[in-house]
Amino acid sequence: MRSRYVAYTLECEDYILATWHPSTRPAPQDAADKVKTKWLGLEVKRHEYNLQEPDRAVVEFVARYKVGGRAYRLHEVSRFVREGEQWFYVDGDIR
Repeated sequence: MRSRYVAYTLECEDYILATWHPSTRPAPQDAADKVKTKWLGLEVKRHEYNLQEPDRAVVEFVARYKVGGRAYRLHEVSRFVREGEQWFYVDGDIR
């Protein structure tokens, strides 16, 4: 989760897409379509890892950011799956 947040702050779209599960991964965006976002901080509120399902995890976080000078916060409960040694973001529920 933290590495994906850093990738967003550094605008590393290749890393973001590479860590997004292929079943839910969006198509790459055209650079002209991107909105300039200034990321301000990440708070991981909780994470769940069940020994019964060791290849699945849940992370709840709040990310703060600005777009066009206006502040926002993204509160999400994200689902991750591990395939081999790699964790992938699958999807999330916005709170």
